[in-house]
Amino acid sequence: MEISLDAIHAGLRQCHYLTVPKVETALYLSLVLEKPLLIEGPAGVGKTELAKVLAELLRTELIRLQCYEGLDEARALYEWNYQKQLLRIQTDTAQDLGWEESSAHIFSREYLLERPLLRAISTPRKVVLLIDEVDKADEEFEAFLLELLSDFQVSIPELGTVRAVQRPAVMLTSNRARELSEALKRRCLHLYIDFPGVELEARIIALKVPGVDEQLQRQVARFVNSLRRLEVKKAPSIAETLDWARALLALGIRELDAPAVKSTLNLLLKYEDDIRKAEGRVGDFLRRTSA
Repeated sequence: MEISLDAIHAGLRQCHYLTVPKVETALYLSLVLEKPLLIEGPAGVGKTELAKVLAELLRTELIRLQCYEGLDEARALYEWNYQKQLLRIQTDTAQDLGWEESSAHIFSREYLLERPLLRAISTPRKVVLLIDEVDKADEEFEAFLLELLSDFQVSIPELGTVRAVQRPAVMLTSNRARELSEALKRRCLHLYIDFPGVELEARIIALKVPGVDEQLQRQVARFVNSLRRLEVKKAPSIAETLDWARALLALGIRELDAPAVKSTLNLLLKYEDDIRKAEGRVGDFLRRTSA
């Protein structure tokens, strides 16, 4: 794929990913500068999806590391295949080979189990490396990432430094559950993605749920936009907006009204307290959709 702003713009649309120019520009600069792209924003705005689409554009593999509390090097980088090592030691012992000779074999790449980070820099072709929800990992793991993000290399005590064969296109996502370190941010280009405005979300609905007529597209987009302004535990994601649009289509609903909304609010809001709060505002929100 030719890397240009026009190609990124066209490619995203070809993959049915509608967004705003700043996202396209950030993605383009990340590729041409070979810098990791840190994408922050609320859950459900399409951060992870952007990495999947990029892998599709580049016609390459997406390697995903899902972060969580307690994630360590063994899960993210590598670990040794202990069973295979033990079998080799038993074989060497039977052949009267000493420990020094045996250890030279068992601490080689043949006995290494590559996890996502090592696999991303070891593969001979350029891949997309997604480090998803990095804010959920511990600060110690975040510090461990710095060498990879700075020099695209990792250190393995038994083998030395492993450098990238091809620099992967690295994307990190964060829901801002905690503040990330300045050191991590310095190594990345930064992009904040918010929920789409009414016009853009209506276009997304039109693209993803083509059976919904134009009037209902706008009503759905406006209603969801109003919901997101409520103080709720979890604002509706774009995926949940699309699920709601598909549900309304399946139910034969062509125009929003209070009964239709109240019977399907559970597709947008996943906490009972949020649903009850929204039910009291349905009339106000519907009037806004008709304005």
